[in-house]
Amino acid sequence: MKALVTGGTKGIGKAIVEMLLANGVDVHVNARNLQDLEFQNGALKTLFEGRNITYSSNDLSDKSAIQSLASTYKELHGTLDILVNNAGVFLPGLTTEEEDGVLESQIETNLYSAYYLTRELMPLIEQSEHGHIFNMCSIASKIAYPNGGSYSISKFALYGYTKVLREELKSKGIKVTAILPGATWSNSWAGVELPRERLMEAHDIAISVWSAICMSPSAVVEEIIVRPQLGDL
Repeated sequence: MKALVTGGTKGIGKAIVEMLLANGVDVHVNARNLQDLEFQNGALKTLFEGRNITYSSNDLSDKSAIQSLASTYKELHGTLDILVNNAGVFLPGLTTEEEDGVLESQIETNLYSAYYLTRELMPLIEQSEHGHIFNMCSIASKIAYPNGGSYSISKFALYGYTKVLREELKSKGIKVTAILPGATWSNSWAGVELPRERLMEAHDIAISVWSAICMSPSAVVEEIIVRPQLGDL
């Protein structure tokens, strides 16, 4: 199988990349920072010798960059079984106080990146016998919380898009899964004065993704909700 993972150099995205490679999937990794991609690629080539690992750097808040990623992927691989739309950004704030343009930037990165990339790659996914699309939503897709601002709006929208996509693609045999994790450890939590055990490990989310992939063709996990054992922060 072949997979494309966006936002694949940090946190949950990185853990999903490693999980897929460990289970024999060839992976194309996309992220904004080329230096991070190059560093990770060297490590992955050592850890997963024999796997076909490729990468490209694109800012997926830009529609033309999404089209460039799709073209690059098609040239390198030609087929696609698993698409993980994980690219995203979190900007805290209040909707009544945040600066002009924050909503637009959150929607462009957290929603449009998944929407347009899925559209661009749909012809490849439709040809797969194992087509599966994962959209990285959030607990914030279901529960509004203080200081969530436009981030919550964008994640509610992504969750809605995922549900629509599920209905549209079920008759084609393409699976669609919304991932809704609670607080999960990544570099963005560095310096926060919280016990590490209050946060989930990114590897936990990757395990759940792989478990969903392993379902028979007659079953689909529509939503993956994973929360810290002691509850949301």
